[in-house]
Amino acid sequence: MMHPARKQRLQLVILIVVAATVVVSLVVYMLGQNANYFYTPSQIAAGEAPRGVHIRAGGMVVEGSVVRAADSLDVQFTVTDGASLLVVQHRGILPDLFDEGEAAIAAGSVDENLVLQATEVLAKHDEKYTPPEVADAMNDAYRRKQGQKESVE
Repeated sequence: MMHPARKQRLQLVILIVVAATVVVSLVVYMLGQNANYFYTPSQIAAGEAPRGVHIRAGGMVVEGSVVRAADSLDVQFTVTDGASLLVVQHRGILPDLFDEGEAAIAAGSVDENLVLQATEVLAKHDEKYTPPEVADAMNDAYRRKQGQKESVE
């Protein structure tokens, strides 16, 4: 027979292990739900981005693509990674530094028409800064495009 003090300690250890497991599981679950995955316009065009899930996408805002609604805060613009285009629709005020020909990241979900319904738009914060994800995506797209040109010649 187990001594009562030992039995009580064993129950306490089991309770602590179960509680720690529950806490770690909840933290991992919540982090997975709140993760903002970054996708390039090329990845979204290829269907790699999940529909209806909160993601981030970005690139350079295409010149002449910004269309603002006259009677609301709705705005539509297009971003590119140099290889593909992504239409972004946003309702709200855009950042002061948002401009055509500049880097921008939009957070939201992709609808069935492959349009990003953005809940937030971020713009670069100074003349020399391009978000790392956008810079990497644009460099990759440029290298792919160069490789395709060389293989055609």
